[in-house]
Amino acid sequence: MPDIFISQREQEKEENPVDSKAGLRFETQEEGEKIIFLLRKHWVTNIPWLFLAIILILAPLVLPYFPLLTFLPWRYQLMAIILWYLLITAFVLERFLSWYFNVYIVTDQRIIDYDFYNLLYKDTCEADIEKIQDVSVKMGGMGQVIFNFGNILIETAGAIPNLEFEQVPNPASVAKVIHELRDKIGGEQGV
Repeated sequence: MPDIFISQREQEKEENPVDSKAGLRFETQEEGEKIIFLLRKHWVTNIPWLFLAIILILAPLVLPYFPLLTFLPWRYQLMAIILWYLLITAFVLERFLSWYFNVYIVTDQRIIDYDFYNLLYKDTCEADIEKIQDVSVKMGGMGQVIFNFGNILIETAGAIPNLEFEQVPNPASVAKVIHELRDKIGGEQGV
């Protein structure tokens, strides 16, 4: 008997736990293709460049102690500091966009690797689930073990290039789901 306090959508989620991410779509998604994982690098990987950005932001505060720009008139010193902050803003924006738009998508039919290099260039690589031969996980270093992130190497058959998911969170469970998808599709094709 259905529970009257659980919506139809919640009942469907309970019946199918590996369900598509609600509201997510990507440009080459086919009809009926469900997104299982949308991954990007672990947030911890942003700490080094954020730390550097904070140091660079605070650098002009120590400028009076070092006579680097004292030979310039005050207006030119101000323009140099404004230029400095514009360059820091560009650095932070480029790093954030690179982290945000480098995504790895696992669907019920294929695996897609979007590599964002800059605003004008991106690289897309994909492999069908049935073409996957091996999935391996690499975790090294104390930071990766503590925060549970690592690399996933997906080896594919034929001319299709191998895919590498770099520094993704919870790589063991992602690899397990990819193995299960491969076995499920392989079982369906074998019948």
